[in-house]
Amino acid sequence: MIEKNRKIKAVCSCLGDMLLIFAAYLLANYLRFNYIRFFQEGGAGPALDIAQDARTLAAGAVFAVLEGGVLWFLRLYDDTRLYGLWRKSRIIAVVNLVGIVAFQAVLYQMRLTNFSRMVLVLFYLLATFFLVVKRLVMRWYRRRRRDRGEGLRHVLMIGGGKIAAQYLLALEHNPYYGFAVDGYLADQPNPDFSCPCLGGYEALDHCLDDPVIEEAVIALDAADMSHITSVLAACDKHGTRVTMVPFYNDYLPARPTIDVLGECKLINIRQTPFDNLANAFVKRLLDIVGSLILIVLTSPVMLAVAIGVKLSSPGPVLFRQERVGLNKKTFMMYKFRSMRVNTQQDTAWSTNADPRKTKFGSFIRKFSLDELPQFFNVLKGDMSLVGPRPEIPFHVEHFKEEIPRYLVRQQVRPGCTGWAQVNGLRGDTDIAERIRYDIWYIENWTVALDIKIIFRTVFGGKMVNDEKLS
Repeated sequence: MIEKNRKIKAVCSCLGDMLLIFAAYLLANYLRFNYIRFFQEGGAGPALDIAQDARTLAAGAVFAVLEGGVLWFLRLYDDTRLYGLWRKSRIIAVVNLVGIVAFQAVLYQMRLTNFSRMVLVLFYLLATFFLVVKRLVMRWYRRRRRDRGEGLRHVLMIGGGKIAAQYLLALEHNPYYGFAVDGYLADQPNPDFSCPCLGGYEALDHCLDDPVIEEAVIALDAADMSHITSVLAACDKHGTRVTMVPFYNDYLPARPTIDVLGECKLINIRQTPFDNLANAFVKRLLDIVGSLILIVLTSPVMLAVAIGVKLSSPGPVLFRQERVGLNKKTFMMYKFRSMRVNTQQDTAWSTNADPRKTKFGSFIRKFSLDELPQFFNVLKGDMSLVGPRPEIPFHVEHFKEEIPRYLVRQQVRPGCTGWAQVNGLRGDTDIAERIRYDIWYIENWTVALDIKIIFRTVFGGKMVNDEKLS
């Protein structure tokens, strides 16, 4: 009955979206031909009665049904609480945009060239607005219910060790998802857990008989995996939905993918968003366009800095240093020289009060002007505008032995700025914490995240400067 109710709710939600899309279409036509034209023509001309235009009504109805089907296919109505509002809103915005572009192409093929483009623009804005607002209202309503103890998904947790503790901690940090752990099963009760222990694993059948339990979460440590077969069999027998937190959870990326080789399921635990050719293309295109624009905009500043470096102390204007980049390949990174020529540039960090800095060097490092030549590294393809900061080979060899997953960051191009840097982890800071931020960025990359990092770099007061000896 619970599963049947979920399907009914999903169908009703999909039908509701179709009605909202159709309403947005009618409203876009009404606004365009009854208000916008009124102001454009000074009130001249008769108003449009949409109800009399069968072609307009049919086009809107067909589009609403098709888009509802696409959103259903993309599993937007699945009964999962792990799809956040932001993710759903992005899917809606993209589907609306692609759908309306395709719709306009169909109209062109049908020789309906007199169809108003203003209607399509208004339709896109209104449909996206209506669908997102609907989800905002539903989210508010569900939160109100959960605050009253209603609408919670009741979970039975199977496991009492480290993995189970991670799951409980995640629920504690994300209460708005509405999961309630009614209890857990384990051979030994864990005194640190806030939920009650309902017995050992042999009590699973009895616990699943309780109609309140909607889902079983398997959170077994590696030492307890001998129970997995009987646990899954019991859940299948009772028709209980099963989710699993694998005991190798710490080694999985944020969005692992699964390939199928015959009967074997292969989990890609080191795949990144940049393994997708479309993502890699978009990232590189943004780097090329962005670096060209930035080189043009900052060229007067770079000329002034170059003159200042030349006059401040003997030596070259540019400082060239070997760094480790994509796939552990080395490249020469460019910076404006901010120190007197020295012999320790390949092994040491500098400090803010390093006596080898020139006065002019201290000035340009304070405002990160010494980093401007790295835009040429970006244009060449050695670096990206956003990514983990590149290290010199000496430190890479040192850190890879001490910090787990350190070299995961070499699966992407290093950046002029990065997620770690805009969060204050720059210069002589905790390397392990910096790597954690770098890996999070790699696993969760989006174009919007890159834009956010660039914005925070420029306006957030956290300009990157890795304080390498230069």
